[in-house]
Amino acid sequence: MKYSEELLSWEELSTNLLYAILQLRMDVFVVEQDCPYLDTDDKDQLSHHLVFTSSSEQVIAYSRIVPPGVSYPKYCSIGRVVSARSVRRQGMGITLMQASIQACEKLFPNTSIKISAQCYLQKFYERFGFTIVGDEYLEDDIPHIAMVLISGH
Repeated sequence: MKYSEELLSWEELSTNLLYAILQLRMDVFVVEQDCPYLDTDDKDQLSHHLVFTSSSEQVIAYSRIVPPGVSYPKYCSIGRVVSARSVRRQGMGITLMQASIQACEKLFPNTSIKISAQCYLQKFYERFGFTIVGDEYLEDDIPHIAMVLISGH
């Protein structure tokens, strides 16, 4: 599969690209997962955006790289991890997470990463070295677990 990858600050996002990102996030998190929630949470403007686009310019995968102090006081974070239905089961999720971790390491060296993972994806995140911290909780009525990847792993 041919695709391009970009890591962009808020200011670098074009309106068309931002629209495509928000559309993918809503398609998956709101419509597909049947979870009405407010996706725009004022963290996008403070974050970097890792965007994978297909050769036809469609956004096929995305994650939000959140600096320390925004979601968690001492951790940077990877959030809004999403891939289009058309590229699932083709390794794009693995590629996206590897690139997301690398983006965190580049932007925030020596900083551990904390995520709020949907519980059913626990094993997926463990393959990258994330470990569970704390108990299961509900976020937007979906079971989640906090997970951390210690810097240097």
